Amino acid sequence: MHQGVSSRRSRPVTALTARCGSLLALVGLAACQPAVLDPQGIVGAAQKTILIDSLAIMLAIVVPTIVATLACAWWYRASNGRARYLPDWAYSGQLELIVWAIPLLTIMLLGGVAWVGSHDLDPARPLPSKDPPLDVQVVSLDWKWLFIYPGQHVASVNHLVIPAGIPIRFALTSASVMNAFFVPQLGSMIYTMNGMATQLNLQADAPGTFAGLSSHYSGDGFSDMHFDVEAVTADRFAAWVSATRNTGATLTPQSYAELTKQSTNVAPFTYRDVDPDMFQKIVSQVLPPGPGPINEISPGAARRAEK
Repeated sequence: MHQGVSSRRSRPVTALTARCGSLLALVGLAACQPAVLDPQGIVGAAQKTILIDSLAIMLAIVVPTIVATLACAWWYRASNGRARYLPDWAYSGQLELIVWAIPLLTIMLLGGVAWVGSHDLDPARPLPSKDPPLDVQVVSLDWKWLFIYPGQHVASVNHLVIPAGIPIRFALTSASVMNAFFVPQLGSMIYTMNGMATQLNLQADAPGTFAGLSSHYSGDGFSDMHFDVEAVTADRFAAWVSATRNTGATLTPQSYAELTKQSTNVAPFTYRDVDPDMFQKIVSQVLPPGPGPINEISPGAARRAEK
């Protein structure tokens, strides 16, 4: 009899253990994917440190609160005769001091971490390095990314090749609606906006391929607006630039006008030469921006809007 009861009781425990094991396996697999917790550059590593430090500081409130809640529920259970019932209790200065002092200290610590981090990791702040930075101009379109290398006079679409260990100085704008440029493993998401240029400095510490994406909804093709960042050695980067100069078309105002037309799932390709003032013309809108996502409305709604 006891053996049967024990067997019946062990089944839920076994099922619970299996579920927990599956959950832990999924968490482990998720941790293997490229993300902010797997930084491959000095900016991403610094942001990971801020994230973990902030989490640890907030746990100073979260953990004691959860423990206190469970302890109170257990102590003041109906079967505990030792728990004192105080119907006239209304105020305790010592308790108020504890309740407010801990959150205040936590906010001060979080504020200090955010203040220091926001200055040290200012996207426009140059990264310390003995090597000069590589300039890359980024244009977000519908629904693809254009990367212009002004110093090398080449350009690429949906494929960013950079030398590892060299700071990359980005200038970013949008040729359509607002978007957001983000390479999670390198850090620092930043917005691209039509008619203005934003600045960003990143660096890949070692060769590798990192996932880049748009992290701001921008219409129907948003989910396919991703690209690969390929960090290579200096020799391989020079070889890529040399090969790119011998293949592909030239990025002129006419070919740029074709590029601004809406398209999705665009395979990466390159331009062997670029108009030297292309990026400035895009920012200043000498070259008109693309049409942007168009909202479809019903004929009835259109007639009501006209009235």
